[in-house]
Amino acid sequence: MTVSLGKIGIWRIAADLDPDLAVEVERLGYGTIWIGGSPPADLTLAERLLDATSEITVATGIVNIWNSDPKTAAASYHRINAKHPDRFVLGIGAGHREMTDVYRKPYQALVDYLDELDAAGVPKSGRMLAALGPKVLELAGNRAAGAHPYLTVPAHTKRAREILGEAPLLAPEQKFVLDADADRARAVARPVVERYLNLSNYTRNLQRYGFTEEDVTPPGTDRLVDALALHGTAEQIAEGVTAHLDAGANHVCVQTLGGDNPLPSYRALAEVLR
Repeated sequence: MTVSLGKIGIWRIAADLDPDLAVEVERLGYGTIWIGGSPPADLTLAERLLDATSEITVATGIVNIWNSDPKTAAASYHRINAKHPDRFVLGIGAGHREMTDVYRKPYQALVDYLDELDAAGVPKSGRMLAALGPKVLELAGNRAAGAHPYLTVPAHTKRAREILGEAPLLAPEQKFVLDADADRARAVARPVVERYLNLSNYTRNLQRYGFTEEDVTPPGTDRLVDALALHGTAEQIAEGVTAHLDAGANHVCVQTLGGDNPLPSYRALAEVLR
């Protein structure tokens, strides 16, 4: 049985998640909390979030295969799933060449990691892959419940659905700034977007979907920033989120940018999306 993600979830870096936030996000009606970054394989944060809530799903976005032993990740999966059946998804990914010294061919490394999870009894239905390019998207459809693309646009979502086929889950991430002032919103979003423009897998992928070399050269053009970090009213942001669903996503995880407290933005968006 595939875990239910709901239509809309939230993505937040691990250091900015806690049980109190999880309780409120669940109350607002979001279906999944994605633990962003590279949480350690013991997955204690996921367990704490699930302990504090009653229905919401928790997923990792993502456990990095280069620094998380698959046997440890598998043991954590089984511990959490035994305590909270069908509420946890183990999202895994190969990270970035620029951020690890042990990087090798990422596709084969993912295959090897999935083989280890198979051997440890982690079901296909309980895991997802960070996937951008066609080969890893195909792998996500064949060896996992589906794909969790990050830093993408609806055109990528449409193509990802074509590659995955009808059945696998497709859960892209979408950033947003709840501010109708374009200059102010871009000032918040650009530093976040810019840090990803030094990572070649992201820039190559964006250039496949209509963005130019100029667009993806740091700090990124307004056109790129506006696409990757929606801004405007809650209604306008909801339209951008819905564009992913219309393109074939089953679920979109939204990441609010700016400010220390994310709840006002998540609350405003939930009211519209509900």
